[in-house]
Amino acid sequence: MNSPLDRDSWLATLRQRVAEISPAEALAQQAQGALLIDVREENERAAGSPTGALALSRGFLELRIEDNEPNRDRPIVTLCASGRRSLLAAEALQRMGYRHVVSVAGGYDRWKSEGLPVTAGNLDADASERYARQLRLPQVGEAGQLKLNQAKVVLLGAGGLGAPAALYLAAAGVGQLTLIDDDRVERSNLHRQVIHADARVGMAKTESARMSLNALNPRIQVELRSERLRAGNVEHLLGGHDLVIDGADNFPARYLLAAATRRLKMPMVYGAVERFAGQVSVFDPRRDDSPCYRCLFPEPPSAADAPNCSEAGVLGVLPGIVGLLQATEALKLILGIGEPLVGRLLSFDTLGMHFRETRLPRDPACPGCNPQAVFKGYEDIAQWCAAAG
Repeated sequence: MNSPLDRDSWLATLRQRVAEISPAEALAQQAQGALLIDVREENERAAGSPTGALALSRGFLELRIEDNEPNRDRPIVTLCASGRRSLLAAEALQRMGYRHVVSVAGGYDRWKSEGLPVTAGNLDADASERYARQLRLPQVGEAGQLKLNQAKVVLLGAGGLGAPAALYLAAAGVGQLTLIDDDRVERSNLHRQVIHADARVGMAKTESARMSLNALNPRIQVELRSERLRAGNVEHLLGGHDLVIDGADNFPARYLLAAATRRLKMPMVYGAVERFAGQVSVFDPRRDDSPCYRCLFPEPPSAADAPNCSEAGVLGVLPGIVGLLQATEALKLILGIGEPLVGRLLSFDTLGMHFRETRLPRDPACPGCNPQAVFKGYEDIAQWCAAAG
């Protein structure tokens, strides 16, 4: 019976089947028409790659090589970080019928140390390491990470919903977060508003949140607007952003937000909590099939029907769940992936841990978005909401 090979013996066996060449020899073969394939993962390539190399991660090599090079007679040179994975890649290509395959000894580390041509990645070493697990996702990768870096998200409220949403958007690398909140940190906030700390009681919530966000990710920009959303400033505060996270705690602000996002063609990621229940949806006025907030709530409910958290109470983890769902929807919208919660209302009850999805079509008679709806100004909306409440 043959004894199993250890790693070194296994690599030695591979080297008997796959020829290895130096980086300089690889560069010469590339100049003569050979295909140089960088089989490292996308996050590894983010810091740079040999100039002219085809980026094709080892895990996708067999699936995608024929789309990139169907000619099995073309010379191919494989390269990884240190020269081990490229041996495996070369052997796999040999088994697929590619006849002239070699591996670069020493890999990219040696290529770079010898001063051979390198094309810098769009992400620096810090970003490549910081977002490494996210970069591994084919739906994100370097291109998606750059989209996140360039995105601007405004969060209405740095409280129960805004706190978890802001933390995870910052961690994901969203380039600019703008926080709108005129409140100060209270001790009663701390059981659910996890972005704040006991030592910051009495501090403006926006400033407290910025401290936590910059400590988590110093690469992002945090803009503060320590003021209340009003009819006179709503478009000024929201303008220039890609989307808004709705963390409002009152209906006048939410209706102003809904009207402004429709006029600015800006997606609104809605979230709400009460006691043990929460709900999330996305209203995207860029889409003709998207409902708006007033398709869900044509008129503000009375204070008795919709008490706020200070009146009704709330389980501390509940806003965290809703805020994370809002952050997830925001990331999907920025990246252009998945199926956002447009036309759907996700509701859940934490006591029974039941999630329910309700279809939310656009209401042809909606006072906010029907073709005959007339916008009479933000001041009218504010007065109407105040009277209704």
